[in-house]
Amino acid sequence: MKLITEHLDTLEYITEAKDNGEKNVFIKGVFMQAEQENRNNRIYPKAILEAACGKYVKEQVKTGRAVGELNHPEGPAINLDKVSHRITELNWDGNDVVGKALILDTPMGKIVKGLVEGGCKLGVSSRGMGTVEQKDGKTFVKGDYVLSTVDIVQDPSAPSAFVEGIMEGVEWIWENGLLKPQQIEEYETEINKVPLGRVSEAQERIFNDFLSKL
Repeated sequence: MKLITEHLDTLEYITEAKDNGEKNVFIKGVFMQAEQENRNNRIYPKAILEAACGKYVKEQVKTGRAVGELNHPEGPAINLDKVSHRITELNWDGNDVVGKALILDTPMGKIVKGLVEGGCKLGVSSRGMGTVEQKDGKTFVKGDYVLSTVDIVQDPSAPSAFVEGIMEGVEWIWENGLLKPQQIEEYETEINKVPLGRVSEAQERIFNDFLSKL
C-alpha cells in the first residue's frame, strides 16, 4: 500500500456565532469525488469510497477524532502538533463527498484563519493508504483503500498572503507565538532586498521555510 493524496479547491468559509459571542470558523465544500478521473489521473469507484468514508465517519468523525493538518505530512499518521481543524461532517451528494470542518484554535488553526482573513483561498486534500490497478488505460483505486484524513492545503495565493501579513504586522502573525521577532525581522529584510521580478519566488521560499520549522 502507498500514500495516496488528492487535492480539491472548491471551498466556502462559514462563521457561526457561539453562545459567548465569539465565532466558529468552518470550511465547507467537496472533500472527495468518486467515479471521475481526478487531476492525479486516478478514479475512485463509488462503492470503494463509500466504504472508506463510512468507516472514517463511524470511527473518527462521530467520536470527535477526525482531525487534519495544514499541508500534507509525508505519511498517513496524524501529527497532533500540526492539527488545524476537525472534520464534523462527511455527506454524499451524488458522486461528491461534501465535508465540513471546524477550524481549531491551535497554532496551525490560527494560521488558517489568518490566511482566510487575508483573502487567501485554500484547498483540501484527502490522505489515505491503498493500492491502484490499471484498467483500460485508466488508474483505479482498489478496495483496500483506507482514508486517513482530509488536510487543508495551500494554493498559490498562500505564500503571498503570509508574507503580506508579516510586512503589515497583522495580529495573527504575532499572537500564536510560532514566529519569533528575530525571525520576522529576517523575513522582512529578505523580502525588502529581493528584486521586484523575484518577489513571488521569495514569498514562496519564506512561506515554505516557515512551514518547515513548525
